[in-house]
Amino acid sequence: MNQAPSRREIIEAFIPNSRHAVQLGIRVISIGADEAVLELPFKPELATIADVVHGGAIGALIDTAAMAAAWATDDTPESPAGSTVSLSVNFAAAADGVDLRAHARVARRGGRLSFCEVSVTDPGGGVIAHGIATYRFG
Repeated sequence: MNQAPSRREIIEAFIPNSRHAVQLGIRVISIGADEAVLELPFKPELATIADVVHGGAIGALIDTAAMAAAWATDDTPESPAGSTVSLSVNFAAAADGVDLRAHARVARRGGRLSFCEVSVTDPGGGVIAHGIATYRFG
């Protein structure tokens, strides 16, 4: 008897095969209960001016990390569907030619909604951006 995959198993398989994540270079570092750590390696195609990483790329990293944290449970979903319904990003500093790491965690989980917080840091631990996202299942 085959058991349906958990949400965590679905997201662990999804991100490395997402054309958008692959195009940006986003990769999963770790996924734990209600949390995820993702990286966005620097590449010149992500720069907006000189080597400064474009805010849209950072926003996409935040959105993807929040989604990963929302899916980071051992629950078996009714369907493998969901979407971000709200995303807010605040930028604290420029990311000048560096790899970025997003630490996402679920602040509150409801029936169909998960409320997530994401911090994006540079290799020295300096905060580049902070985001909050609401993710809906189904």
